[in-house]
Amino acid sequence: MPRRSMTALALAAAALSVPIAAQQKTAPVEVVADLNGAMPTGVTVAPNGRIFLNYPQWGDNPPFAVAELKGGKPVAYPDAASNDSGQGETRDHFVSVQSVVADGANRLWVLDTGAPGFSAPVPGGAKLVAIDLATNRVVKTLVLDQPDVVLQTTYLNDVRFDLRQGAEGVAYITDSSIKGPGGLIVVDIATGKAVRRLSGHPSTLPDPGFTPTIEGQVLMNRPAGGTPSPWLVATDGIAISPDGTTLYYCALSSRHFYSVPTALLRDPAATDAQIAAAIRDLGPKAPSDGLAEDAKGNVYAGDYEHGTIRRFSGGKWQTIAQDPKILWPDTLSVSKDGWLYFTANQLQRQAGFHEGRDLRKQPYQLLRVRIGAGPVLLK
Repeated sequence: MPRRSMTALALAAAALSVPIAAQQKTAPVEVVADLNGAMPTGVTVAPNGRIFLNYPQWGDNPPFAVAELKGGKPVAYPDAASNDSGQGETRDHFVSVQSVVADGANRLWVLDTGAPGFSAPVPGGAKLVAIDLATNRVVKTLVLDQPDVVLQTTYLNDVRFDLRQGAEGVAYITDSSIKGPGGLIVVDIATGKAVRRLSGHPSTLPDPGFTPTIEGQVLMNRPAGGTPSPWLVATDGIAISPDGTTLYYCALSSRHFYSVPTALLRDPAATDAQIAAAIRDLGPKAPSDGLAEDAKGNVYAGDYEHGTIRRFSGGKWQTIAQDPKILWPDTLSVSKDGWLYFTANQLQRQAGFHEGRDLRKQPYQLLRVRIGAGPVLLK
């Protein structure tokens, strides 16, 4: 290899704190399911092995917002009525779901943005919905309607739970706004009371001048007949440590990620200045759409620029999977039997990035890679 190329490679690896040799030891990527129709974003694997997907209202007109994977095919979950936006009160059906997460109490939590097409959340639309996996019935709905918490620019993205805190537990949510401040939202599950933290803090915002390159092209908003503009998305990925004391988070449009003590996020007396003083910048990271965690304390992230999956352990990132099938790794979920599942949904090929030309090619895929560790279930 020419000296110049080797130097460039070494510098790139050093920037991500990833040894070059480690990048060569990758695990095989398995296809769990081919997914035709609307583009999925989220996936979660319940402790009993059931797999759930979700579909936001981004223009594909999905027939359902939440689905269970049965026989390799997504089926509306928990029923068709819950997925019918024309039925009943807004709080009683899904509007535009960005994330689904199974907890350790045998429930599926649905995070509804209430914001189709990244619009302002509709009244009663932004909510957390818990479904009992034993009965497949909704058992709790927490409408997030505090105007100082869920802003008109808020886009609820992903969530983590610690069921040991308070009477029924706490939820931590990222706001991945594309029009306003990013931030973290902390919800008391027993009361539904929520508080907004680190709103507009630099750690929750896109990196200044962020310009990712995917498939040989800088990713930008490129509307048909319009002027290109940066695509900047705030706080997106979220993960929690096995002991529940640390929350990890990152903006989608960023090459950094951060951690913050959860005790401060929950403390009603803590100010944002005090919380900000406790934030740790964990250094360079490949840009990713989601984060995940395992019971050994590792954090996982996709790398949508290079089609890889990376693991953060011991303060360093290591590439654990690289495959041409990894076309925009979105949400990640760890199963109890030691697999990391993730959706590959070709988000970067949407028409809005290519002057009105939809370059996505069906099917989308649900993929997995072996990691040999289980999920974090704080119950």
